[in-house]
This record gives sequence, structure tokens and C-alpha cells, in this order.
Amino acid sequence: MASHIVSSYEDELKYIVRRISEMGGQAERMLEQSVTALVRGDSGLAQSVIADDVILDAAQREVDEKAILTIAKRQPLATDLREIVGAIRISSDLERIGDLAKNIAKRVLAVHNHPQPNQLVRGIEHLSELAIDQLKDVLDAYGTRDHERAQVVRANDEEIDAVYTSIFRELLTYMMEDPRNITACTHLLFSAKNIERIGDHATNIAETIFYIRTGEEMSTDRPKDDRSTTLTQNAVEAAVESAAP
Repeated sequence: MASHIVSSYEDELKYIVRRISEMGGQAERMLEQSVTALVRGDSGLAQSVIADDVILDAAQREVDEKAILTIAKRQPLATDLREIVGAIRISSDLERIGDLAKNIAKRVLAVHNHPQPNQLVRGIEHLSELAIDQLKDVLDAYGTRDHERAQVVRANDEEIDAVYTSIFRELLTYMMEDPRNITACTHLLFSAKNIERIGDHATNIAETIFYIRTGEEMSTDRPKDDRSTTLTQNAVEAAVESAAP
């Protein structure tokens, strides 16, 4: 009887882990497809990404319900408890990544009839490649519970921030030089911000992996190189000065 209970408990834990892995794969595909749709102006692919978001939403609810039920039934301790709590945290981050990918897809529909600067689109494509690599690496780290690899993922988020800041600067320049660019560039700006936020959620997952493996939280001082707030203020000040009599 005891062995049956242990086996059933292990099956529940494996199921939760498997569902997290499946959610990770879905989130990764949604990000890739949303950016592909943006680059190609593919409204059909964008609609597909938007429709797929309900899959991640349902998966998160399932993981959370299963995890809470397992805690209530089994009263796990130490590593097992961290595994389950970690799964709840990671499922939330993956669901948010799906939301952000969906937001990018919605921008595709909004800019469909507006010309987009090729250089900036390529920059966003490069930013997305960094975020996709970040997401793949952190999901691999979760699969192996490699907390050292998770630390590397967290450190690499600084590169995504730096590229985002560069794109932000270019977009502001385009908008200030020619008001006709404002609509398209605004949507590209939000798309770039969504991708940068996906990198942040990958970093959250890395921190959760570290917690699962070690029982400790990472330092709260994350490496950051997002200077978009300063750039915005400088751009506004420059616009005011140029308009002054």
C-alpha cells in the first residue's frame, strides 16, 4: 500500500513537470511565430498566435490546480515542496510570455497597412532571437535542474536590455524626424518592449530554478541595461527645445 502511494505521488510530480515542459514549448513557438508574423506582415499567422494563447491559459490553470491539490493531499517537504511551488511560479511566467507574444501578434494586425522601416524590423528580429535563445536555455536548465546554467541565463538578460535600448533610441529618432513614421514606430516600440519583457520572465524562471535546486533565492540585484526611460525624457526635452521660439 505504501509503495502504491509513493508511486502515485511520483506520478503526480512527473505530470506537473511534464506539463511545465509542454507549456514552455508552446510559449517558445508563440514567440517565434509572433515575430515571424511581424517581420513578414503575416496577418494569418498573427491570428493563429492570438488563438493559441488560450492553450497556455488553460495549461496554467491546470498546473496550478494540480499543484495545489498535490500539496493538500501529500503535504510535501523540502525539495518536493520547492518543485511544486516552483512549478506554480514558472507556469505563471510562461502564461505571461504567451500573453506578450499575443500582444506582438495584435500589433501585426494594427500595422498591416503601414510601411515599416526595414532596419528597425531587423533590429526587433535580432532582439527576438536573443529572447528565444534565453527562453530555450532556461527551459533546458529547468529540464536538468541546472542552477548554474540558470545563473548564466539571468546574467545574459543584460544583453537583451542593451539591444532593446538601442532599438528604442532608433525608433524615437525615426518618429522625431518624420511624423508619418509615428504610427508604425509606436507599434514596433510596443513589440520591442514585449520582447524585452519576455526576457525578464525568462530571468524569473532562471531564479525559480535556482530556488528549486538550492532552496535559496538569488540576489535581488539583477543586471539591467534598459535606459529607455532616460532616453524618453531626453527626447521630450529635445522636442521642447526645438519647438521653442
